[in-house]
Amino acid sequence: MSNTAIWIDHVSKEYRLGMIGGGTLTRDLQSWWARKRGKEDPNRKLNAPDVKEKNARFLALSDIDLKINQGDSLGLIGHNGAGKSTLLKLIARITAPTSGTIYEKGRIASMLEVGTGFHPELTGRENVYLNGAILGMSRSEISKKMDEIVDFSEIETFIDTPVKRYSSGMYVKLAFAVAAHLEPDVLICDEVLAVGDVRFQQKCLGKMSEVASGGRTVIYVSHNMRTIEQLCNRTVCLSHGKVVFDGAVDKGIEYYMGDREAKKLEFELESLPRRRVGGAVKMTRLRLTGTTSCQYAMGEPVTFDLEWKAERNISDLCARMIVNTPTGQPVAMANSNIFANPKAGDSGLSHCSQPLDGLAPGEYQAKLLLMQRDGSGRFTVLDGLDDVFRFEIIDSPEATGGVWQTRLWGNTYLSAMTVR
Repeated sequence: MSNTAIWIDHVSKEYRLGMIGGGTLTRDLQSWWARKRGKEDPNRKLNAPDVKEKNARFLALSDIDLKINQGDSLGLIGHNGAGKSTLLKLIARITAPTSGTIYEKGRIASMLEVGTGFHPELTGRENVYLNGAILGMSRSEISKKMDEIVDFSEIETFIDTPVKRYSSGMYVKLAFAVAAHLEPDVLICDEVLAVGDVRFQQKCLGKMSEVASGGRTVIYVSHNMRTIEQLCNRTVCLSHGKVVFDGAVDKGIEYYMGDREAKKLEFELESLPRRRVGGAVKMTRLRLTGTTSCQYAMGEPVTFDLEWKAERNISDLCARMIVNTPTGQPVAMANSNIFANPKAGDSGLSHCSQPLDGLAPGEYQAKLLLMQRDGSGRFTVLDGLDDVFRFEIIDSPEATGGVWQTRLWGNTYLSAMTVR
């Protein structure tokens, strides 16, 4: 426990469904009276199940056993309803577990919802002092940090205005500035950062990296896998209230993105949604060849058969393959030669081979385009599909001189350096 910041010891959280929690006493009474008369609950959300069982229960978290060490930057990921926010509320002591125990060391600052911990009638400055006091800081300690907080939040003009007049973006800016600068031992941040503008989001990520590098603990929830890659050194994936993965960031993202299920060898393409369609030609089917596992050695080409059909006469048909990371970040691109001049109604089967020289070990997804190239070398996109198939390049320590570190070195393996 010496190096453990938070120990979640076999924790479960159960809720009673549909009985209370309308937000106000009036709504709770309306719901109760409707159930009493056998009527539909007037406060039930659209498409939500109509819970009539008196003792209906929902297990939001089931037997979570997890240790978070000091200095960890933990990315908590999972689908909507997986239990992420519930777990954060338990750690922040906003609510209590139904069973199990959570052991914590040090001060915990949390940003779970816009304006969490703010009193609407108090000014921004007064709320800074209020939040600091909740964290156990003295007034003098908070005063020393006040200028940094105001400067980071970018709302100096409104710092003495009641926060009930703030926009959601202003709420987020001040809330994050308070949470990050009042020196918590553990900083908890939910998806709420998405409310801020892009520049401020990057500023916040930089601050969280600074907090983590200072030996403090960060727990970060996001559906943006790029920010998880950028900030975290460990991921925990939740599914239906249970921990289904705990480990390295890249493997956690792979698990979350469902890569293992997506690794098929044959794909029906005709009915897939297109972002850009010229209406002239359409990819209809693709089959990977030369592999049974979607795994390739370094330098080995990806080969596949691509079926297509033309809707009108086309000259100078060619293809483009874009290689992305599992989070959609482009890392490489290649164009093909001109391979067909089809007439309207023609169908074709093209045998494609794409070398992967220079691509580092890791998980990738392929985007395909069919294009027409004119005499001046310009391309017109006729058909395009994102994430057509996924593949993995197997690490080769003898070739790279060690186990490849994608987060440190990127996705391109260069030829050996020459030194004279």
